[in-house]
Amino acid sequence: MGYILVLYYSRGGATARLAREVARGVTSEGSFEAKLRTVAPVSTDTMQTAPEVPETGSVYCTKDDLINCSGLLLGSPTRFGNMAAPIKYFLDTTADLWAQNTLEGRPAGVFTSTSSMHGGQESTLLSMMLPLFHHGMVLSGLPYSEPSLARTTSGGTPYGASHVGGHPPSPTLTEDETSLARALGHRVARLASKLSAA
Repeated sequence: MGYILVLYYSRGGATARLAREVARGVTSEGSFEAKLRTVAPVSTDTMQTAPEVPETGSVYCTKDDLINCSGLLLGSPTRFGNMAAPIKYFLDTTADLWAQNTLEGRPAGVFTSTSSMHGGQESTLLSMMLPLFHHGMVLSGLPYSEPSLARTTSGGTPYGASHVGGHPPSPTLTEDETSLARALGHRVARLASKLSAA
């Protein structure tokens, strides 16, 4: 059985919770495992200071995790309407994969979390899509046939799953946010299944 890589960065835990729901959606499709991976934080230090393996949470992603995946779900909190630096830093190291067309034709989707309703969810999702388009991946969003997309009063966009944490941050995803995260994971896994059969 192949796997769909659920790759995310989370500082406060909201994006990690969203990633776990996306992974549940992947496994509900039945054809793939979900492999949860994160990236190390970045700093202005010029030498690596983070341990090779994080003390808690998901294992750090390697290029082999990316090379061998059947699809990718990429998640990041919003940083001024853009993806967080650790995700961008990891993607910037994949130029060799781009040069070899390694990820071309594989399905992908994106997800994010913000602290406010108008905190840049959609622009963050779009910013994460850009390098995936350059890799030749097949991007999937969420269609309005998903009832939660039309009903949500918090997170959820046609560009991908999202969560609005609020002030102070809510540790809980809403029912609609959970439904849309699972729908995105299921959709990318179903697309991966169809593409691998074609």
